[in-house]
Amino acid sequence: MKGDKEDIRRRIWRILEERGVARFPKPIYGRIPNFVGAEEAAAKIVGLEEYRDARVVKVSPDSPQRYIRYRCLLDGKILVMPTPRLREGFLVLDPKKIPNKRYAEASTIRGAFTYGEKTPPERLPAIDLIVTGSVAVTENGLRLGKGGGYSELEYAILSEIGKFREHVVIATNVHDLQIVESLPHEPHDLIVDVIATPTRLIRVRGEKQRPYGIIWELLSPEKLDEIPILRYLRDRGPR
Repeated sequence: MKGDKEDIRRRIWRILEERGVARFPKPIYGRIPNFVGAEEAAAKIVGLEEYRDARVVKVSPDSPQRYIRYRCLLDGKILVMPTPRLREGFLVLDPKKIPNKRYAEASTIRGAFTYGEKTPPERLPAIDLIVTGSVAVTENGLRLGKGGGYSELEYAILSEIGKFREHVVIATNVHDLQIVESLPHEPHDLIVDVIATPTRLIRVRGEKQRPYGIIWELLSPEKLDEIPILRYLRDRGPR
């Protein structure tokens, strides 16, 4: 299954490059790809009722989601951003503590480290909406990331410590070319509720079976060594 997933990733990365819609940072291979129209797709998420009602939004640190991170700050919402590869846990950005003229800078990875606060998992605010990046998605909500499983780990960690309700809405913004007919699916893979592209807004209907909490037996010793927050939660034990 992992080989099938990697084949799909490489096909999507190649298509985006060949069609001329891949955007900086390059190469897009190995990344959540940035694309022409990312802001238009992101604007559809910002227009959601779930976004308008949210006080706290978790947004991935990838380039296509930068506009959403910026809008969270501009709209007065608390922004929770995972650090790349979760190596330094989560950052919390409170727009009240950031000068307005620095919101655009704070929406970048480097700026988030400058203006955000590294926050222990127990002190994170309750999250009302999740926005994640994707390499490919299906119209029924199956999602494929860049291959590290970080979005799944972020979800697992936050659900493990009770930082959102089980049916929290998960949205992703992608290019239309990233929508595929089918994807392999494993029990720990995320299923999204909303897919926004430059031309479409898709609401995924029906009940979605998502794992709740960390599935420890799926984590390798290498992954535990790589991500300190996982070791912390393992050593802390259940609460």
